[in-house]
Amino acid sequence: MDAAGRFITSFVGELDDAPAKGPVLSAQLAHRLGLPPPDGPGTFDDLLDTFGQAARHAMETAGPRFFAYTPGGGLLSSAVAELLARAVNRQTALSWAAPGLVAMEQGVLRWLCSEYGLPADSGGLVTTGASMGTLSVVVAARHRHLNEDFRDGTLYVTAHTHFCVAKAARIAGIRPEHVRVVPTTPDLRMDVAAAAQLVAADRAAGRRPFLLVATAGTTDTGTVDPLLDLAALARREDLWLHVDGAYGGFFQLTRRGRDQLLGIASADSITLDPHKGLFLPYGTGVLLVRDPGALRAAHLEEGPFLQNAGAAEMLPNYAELGVELTREFRGLRLWLPLHLHGVDVFRDALDEMLDLAAHAHDELRRIPGIDVPWRPDLSTVVFRDEAGDEATRRLLDRILASNRVSLSSTRVRDRTLARMCVLSHRSHLEHVEDALELVRSAATHRPADPPLTAEGR
Repeated sequence: MDAAGRFITSFVGELDDAPAKGPVLSAQLAHRLGLPPPDGPGTFDDLLDTFGQAARHAMETAGPRFFAYTPGGGLLSSAVAELLARAVNRQTALSWAAPGLVAMEQGVLRWLCSEYGLPADSGGLVTTGASMGTLSVVVAARHRHLNEDFRDGTLYVTAHTHFCVAKAARIAGIRPEHVRVVPTTPDLRMDVAAAAQLVAADRAAGRRPFLLVATAGTTDTGTVDPLLDLAALARREDLWLHVDGAYGGFFQLTRRGRDQLLGIASADSITLDPHKGLFLPYGTGVLLVRDPGALRAAHLEEGPFLQNAGAAEMLPNYAELGVELTREFRGLRLWLPLHLHGVDVFRDALDEMLDLAAHAHDELRRIPGIDVPWRPDLSTVVFRDEAGDEATRRLLDRILASNRVSLSSTRVRDRTLARMCVLSHRSHLEHVEDALELVRSAATHRPADPPLTAEGR
């Protein structure tokens, strides 16, 4: 344990100056890392050294300059919670097996439901991530609205909805052509009028609309769909309204976030990723539902070997609400950090992310030759070289060549955009300024265009 503690202390202490990306994994090292276990025992120090080598060959997602994709901070207190939970090794799929631990997890879920304005009898479960929660949502909505005849079931997304929805729909037996893509407005939000027209046309064609998916912070640009208007549409058309808040949902803890997410309280379900917006280790998701009975109706199965099992008074059986039947005590990785640090620390950190993204947007707009097409709703800023897609790709290559920061790219409306997402508790103004200085330098020192070849004339 002492050696593990020293390893962790050293790793965290070096994060501020760590490169954005580790070395390329050689074939020789990959072979050595993949060797089968020996018949006899090894030494912990040697094995820890091997693990450290493997861990270095990676994107530095825990560092303060990781702005690519959606950062995962890996809060250390949550990692300690996971060690404790794994050491006691309690089964929490059935509440009677560990009622005290389930009560702790339920306390976090009830608090989250209240933060999102859901009714007192709402509930949910802690999952491995929003993708797993999305699958449960599609199954529950399908069961409630379509029963077992779901061949014509139809759901509604936009081009910017995370692909986990289409994946969940396919697994749940919804035909790909019945995942309908609603047009977006010029500012990339779901067009409510177009959604209404598409639902009406689908009903007239014999399809059965049952699920409307809104996004509280798209992965591409962090844009928030018009949740209040989509909630009204869902009520009129008797659709299950799901809000994907995997990236942006936890900004609800801030005043500005609540303004942006107005209408989320009307959702039938919300998926969240604490490994994003609460800075916790990867593999931590949350599903909140207005009516836990809808989850239970879609997921409940029984076995004769559980005839003596029940539920602890006032506590749910999580196995009845999702796809997992064996389940570790997942709630401590949320409960301990929230109780140890207090919620205000998380609110302040999220407010800082909003401030940093706004600052990055304003500074990027001042750089000659850089186009910043949309002001961020949350903490994701996108920009591009005014010269076009190829110039934008070259710009990003020059930024990343320093191996100092990580940014990513995406395509929106057939344009390549560089993407900067600020969402790590370790990221502060000096780290954002580092990234901005690299953008300024890359934009200023554009290499001359290569001469045209005979084929290119």
